Amino acid sequence: MTRRLNKKVTCKDGFTMSVQANEGAYCTPRIDKAAKYTAVEVGFPSDRENLLMDWAESPEKPTETVYGYVPATQITLVVAKHGGIVSGELPPGIPYLTAT
Repeated sequence: MTRRLNKKVTCKDGFTMSVQANEGAYCTPRIDKAAKYTAVEVGFPSDRENLLMDWAESPEKPTETVYGYVPATQITLVVAKHGGIVSGELPPGIPYLTAT
């Protein structure tokens, strides 16, 4: 079975990141299709983002690593900092802050 991944999030200022939550991701709960995720996996952001660095697997390569078990609230802060989302998908439980 092929797992469907969320489309990469692109923010108003051009910042991008992959935000995933499924049985194979570093997330809570670690199941497919949960009604709500409280922590998610972020991958390969376009730039170093200090709001994510506490969860970096390889902090010396901030744009070439994954960030495991990032609290959903932290994703909201990152998206807000970068002006909201213009495209992409977030796992259930994370507010989708649309760019204005």
